[in-house]
Amino acid sequence: MAARKSDSEQISLIDTFREFKDTKNIDRTTLVSVLEESFRNVLAKLFGSDENFDVIVNPDKGDFEIYRNRIVVADGEVADENKQIALKDALAIEPDYEVGEEVSEPVNFAKFGRRAILNLRQTLASKVLELEHDTLYNKYKDRVGQVVVAEVYQVWKREVLMIDDENNELILPKSEQIPADIYRKGETMRAVILRVDNENNNPKIILSRTSPMFLERLLEMEVPEIGDGLIAIRRIARLPGERAKIAVESFDDRIDPVGACVGVKGNRVHGIVHELCNENIDVVNYTTNVQLFIQRALSPARISSINVNEEEHKAEVYLHPEEVSLAIGRGGMNIKLASMLTEYTIDVFREVPEDQVDEDIYLDEFSDEIDQWVIDAIKSIGLDTAKAVLNAPREMLVEKADLEEETVDQVLNVLRAEFEQ
Repeated sequence: MAARKSDSEQISLIDTFREFKDTKNIDRTTLVSVLEESFRNVLAKLFGSDENFDVIVNPDKGDFEIYRNRIVVADGEVADENKQIALKDALAIEPDYEVGEEVSEPVNFAKFGRRAILNLRQTLASKVLELEHDTLYNKYKDRVGQVVVAEVYQVWKREVLMIDDENNELILPKSEQIPADIYRKGETMRAVILRVDNENNNPKIILSRTSPMFLERLLEMEVPEIGDGLIAIRRIARLPGERAKIAVESFDDRIDPVGACVGVKGNRVHGIVHELCNENIDVVNYTTNVQLFIQRALSPARISSINVNEEEHKAEVYLHPEEVSLAIGRGGMNIKLASMLTEYTIDVFREVPEDQVDEDIYLDEFSDEIDQWVIDAIKSIGLDTAKAVLNAPREMLVEKADLEEETVDQVLNVLRAEFEQ
């Protein structure tokens, strides 16, 4: 009964080899090396040395042969049973053996028992896992920035496990998912390879759908002029799933880079917008002229004037009152993207008519109606007068002065009431 179990274990091992060859697509040389090394590790543990063993692995058939080579010595003179065999034992194998000759006999691995077979299986599994890790790492280490199509395999709270066409595991963390993304097991999805971690030889392929690289790769797929080198993507700013701004430049005066990227009636960006969960995409012409670039980045708002501090990468933008809301955008989205795209901190202000410039009041004079700590918070962002506060966007007061929306509204009501009297 025990022998039959061992035989079945050996057959199971052969099946494992076949499966390993079929599913992992390992080249023959590497496969033979891994299997032979696994056998030799177990033989060395069993006999103290594996140097006098021949291990023949045939991955094509999924089987193996092991032979032990020993030198014939006179009866009673065996010093190392692993490397020497007594003459009488050798004659039992072949009747014409003589002292000094080498005896090569096949080894039935199953006879070593379940522990040896289990040891082999564990060693082989360890080698296979190491080889899988190396193969996975080598496959993806130079593919960072490329788009991959993978199947959703498991959805967890903090990440989505995806598999490629060779059943390699890829990780899409929650932080790299578009908020509106919906993942269903078995569906395929595109993402960009963000990075390849390999801590302790345990590679992890991290994907992203929120990275600007993903949008850049999608544009390259849809716009032939980019692939041909006629148009270059200079900068990308994204609020994933909401809105994105892209700065492009043409190297051919005959090509309008914005028009080429958008396409006729938006046909070139339509598929990208759908892929990114209806993320609105604005394309603008890139320029090294900072003032002009900021104006374009704040589109669709029209700027009246702009002051740029290139050393501090700050810009003060002045607009007609009706243009301020366009420059800021819903939830401050437009100005935030413009700042990301231009890499400048942008503050927007309403233009004050010249005949109203002198009609202003310092904030400190409102200390009887507004708490002093609120006045100090507003003054800390460079707004010292009532008109300056009223001309500044409400969102800027909330974010930069770090005030509650209710507090800002109370301040604005007090200041407006002063000028309405």
